[in-house]
Amino acid sequence: MTYHALVPAAGSGSRMGAQSGQALPKQYLPLANQPMIRHALATLCATPAVANVFVVLAPQDEFWPAAQMAALGPKLRLLRCGGESRAQSVANGLRAMAAALGDMGEDWVLVHDAARPCLTVALVEKLIAEVGQDDAGGLLAVPVADTLKRADAAGRVLQTVAREGLWQAQTPQMFRHRLLLAALESAPQVTDEAGAMEALGFSPRLVAADASNLKVTYPLDLQLAEWILRQRRMP
Repeated sequence: MTYHALVPAAGSGSRMGAQSGQALPKQYLPLANQPMIRHALATLCATPAVANVFVVLAPQDEFWPAAQMAALGPKLRLLRCGGESRAQSVANGLRAMAAALGDMGEDWVLVHDAARPCLTVALVEKLIAEVGQDDAGGLLAVPVADTLKRADAAGRVLQTVAREGLWQAQTPQMFRHRLLLAALESAPQVTDEAGAMEALGFSPRLVAADASNLKVTYPLDLQLAEWILRQRRMP
């Protein structure tokens, strides 16, 4: 089977920008001397099983650091077809991939967040191995460890939510091209690809990851991600 990665990067990261005072879109913020998005792209390009790594940018994106990305090699391919939402960007990207490569119906697509810079090749390979040929696909995730509280409109505890059986979704999320595109066209309001597949009646496989594959959402997350990346480089 052929595996491709797709990284939607057409958003602005409004929560991050509002708190950090940065004008750059979140995916381009500096992290360990590189634009944040480059870390995840480098990992995906370094994964032997992944044939192509597509990045979906906003059509008007002026921040893409082409010179810094060139060293990642020929696997990396740009698609300037980002939409108003993540789901739209992914769906547009899937269509553009098929236009570039031809029939991709049974190929696998691993959709990864541009703001998860600490992904490792080992986690990508684990996802591919554990999903196998299951048409329901799968995603990296971690079991919820903290006690969960549901809030009321006044910001007070309404109830405690049982955490048994709850997992926190991560990325990559891996599905067959044909099924994922159909799912996103059917459920464009979802916040992740697994949710679209669930709406079609599939039950994606949960593949255990770890907390180091964090999503950078707030300024403190950027500091934590930098610490993780620097620790990995130490002998």
